[in-house]
Amino acid sequence: MALTNRDASIILGMVARGDKRHDIAAWYGENQARIAEVEQGDYGNLTAASAGDLPPKGAPGPKGRRLRSKVVKAVEALESSDSATALKLLKDGLADFAKHES
Repeated sequence: MALTNRDASIILGMVARGDKRHDIAAWYGENQARIAEVEQGDYGNLTAASAGDLPPKGAPGPKGRRLRSKVVKAVEALESSDSATALKLLKDGLADFAKHES
């Protein structure tokens, strides 16, 4: 997958925030060499994205697994007509996903 200038700007923001290079690469399904290329200016003279435009800090894999688990439980709750529980599970899952992790 080719990185866009917007991706590169977000990557620079993540680098500036102090994210681990392998976590940044994982967010984009790339290897760390692509992150190094962005840092070296291979995508031009870009500015780092603002903190509000960055994904949550931490590896996406564990976040995705936790979110998937909550979504599965929410679907089960919806199938049993328990929409309040399903809504809570989905909101909790999104909140967990958005947390910064080191």
